Amino acid sequence: MRREKEYGLNQLETVGIPVPALFVILVGTVARNWETMRAMRNFLANAKVPASAKFLSACAAITFFAGASAHADQPKNWETTFQAPATDMMRQIEWFGNYTMWFIVPITILVLLLLAYCIVRFRASANPVPSKTSHNTLIEVIWTVGPVVILLCLAIPSFQLLTAQYTPPEEAKLTVKATGNQWNWDYEYQTENTLSFNSAILQDGDRAGAGKEDRKVYPRLLAVDNELVVPVNTMTRVLVTATDVIHSFAMPSFGIKIDAIPGRTNETWFKAEKEGIFYGQCSQLCGKDHAFMPIAIRVVSDAQFKTWLAAAKTDLPGANKTLMAEVDGQNKVAAAGN
Repeated sequence: MRREKEYGLNQLETVGIPVPALFVILVGTVARNWETMRAMRNFLANAKVPASAKFLSACAAITFFAGASAHADQPKNWETTFQAPATDMMRQIEWFGNYTMWFIVPITILVLLLLAYCIVRFRASANPVPSKTSHNTLIEVIWTVGPVVILLCLAIPSFQLLTAQYTPPEEAKLTVKATGNQWNWDYEYQTENTLSFNSAILQDGDRAGAGKEDRKVYPRLLAVDNELVVPVNTMTRVLVTATDVIHSFAMPSFGIKIDAIPGRTNETWFKAEKEGIFYGQCSQLCGKDHAFMPIAIRVVSDAQFKTWLAAAKTDLPGANKTLMAEVDGQNKVAAAGN
């Protein structure tokens, strides 16, 4: 009841008329740029895959090119695709998701057509005496060899991508420890002078004091009081653990998701290529307030990060407000220039 009163969970919210999923997918796909094409080319150039898989990959990229002309750093109403990628790893994940559609869609259509044919051709009225044939060598060869070939075309790039997710291409320049609690996060910067703070969901009553009244930038149920701040284009290692139950540290735009397990430290990494605020959530059912455990990462320039880090060690709220003011000022100047 406390949460319902604070966040208005029992209030109906008008979000508009649902848009057909197919239309949204097509529009979203066409609107994206060629960033994923570049990631796909790099991925295939480094991967040792058969020529047939490379050919299918190229065909997939022709139609399902995707990117981020204006990165989507938070969920949108009626969103049916991934959030726009902010890392090269997420672009590879997005490409692989589109690549698999070249197998999923034809297989689905084929099965549907076969079912329709069997219903019409072999119905009782049209086929009163059913065939007693029990084996057909050609059909058995086709339905054995076909799936094997398809699985190989899916498995090889899938294993390559999985390996890349757990193999950072370079040494981390920044290490942050993220500890999941019921229901918030503790962050600890592994720097010369350790900085640690708690990050919890931003309550509506605290928005004005925090200077986060713009819900387009700081959305309801996703905004937090203290964001995790990292520099852009910097390899960042995240050590993930928990204090009570299993949580999960997930950031869709970065392509990372790893469980936070009590008594164990897991590791993930990312290298954000765009500045801005990116939102994720705990993605393990961790108790009654699981839905109120957001993750917010603010990516800033290297100079801004160094200034914020030095100030945050003595005055975290003041450092956050100074950083917000600087970022908002830059955004206004950029908008005026356009």
